[in-house]
Amino acid sequence: MGPHPLWQLEDLLADIALPAGAHVLDLGAGKGATSVYLAREYGVTVTSLDLWVPAKEREQVCAAEGVAERVTAIEGDVRTVDLGSDAFDAIVSVDAFEYFGTDVHLLPTLLPALKSGGWLAMSTPALREDPYTVGIPPHVERVLGWEAAAWHTPDWWARHWELSGMLTDVRARWQDGGRDSWLLWEQARRALTNEAEPGAVLEMLQADTDEQIGFALVSARKR
Repeated sequence: MGPHPLWQLEDLLADIALPAGAHVLDLGAGKGATSVYLAREYGVTVTSLDLWVPAKEREQVCAAEGVAERVTAIEGDVRTVDLGSDAFDAIVSVDAFEYFGTDVHLLPTLLPALKSGGWLAMSTPALREDPYTVGIPPHVERVLGWEAAAWHTPDWWARHWELSGMLTDVRARWQDGGRDSWLLWEQARRALTNEAEPGAVLEMLQADTDEQIGFALVSARKR
């Protein structure tokens, strides 16, 4: 669910310095589009981690795109998989952090794998006003139910990361045009798959006339 991941990744990477030759953990890599982009456009080495999409499927995607030598695909839950210590120069996550990142135990588990001074950056669905403060908008709740409780505001994410005491230079912002990008992508996807009925997600986005739905882009450096 969500717009094309590269529309988020390109915007997110503008907030961090990712030098050629860096080792990057692509966290929640899905089918591998973000891993391919990182390897091809930035010349980095990528460890591509996902819980739901088999590593073999991502390996095939990376091979077809000519970056197999730069990407290592692995399967596992970030909360339990062994990522080693000081293994990565950056950890990047697109449209996945909402599934595990609200847990206060996540950063102490994840950040030992990141080198001191390394970047943590992620994009995640967000609501304009935090669901724990004003509730979930009805048109969102009808589609997502309790899952939208994880759609926190950029300010919430900034404070959540700051409270860990493990990160500095925390920056969190609302992505300009995020809802519009999602709407365009959903319309294009449905046209390509010849889906006749509007569908719940499309109806949710069309009902969001005051742009309560969007994406938080959050980045920081490990102390």
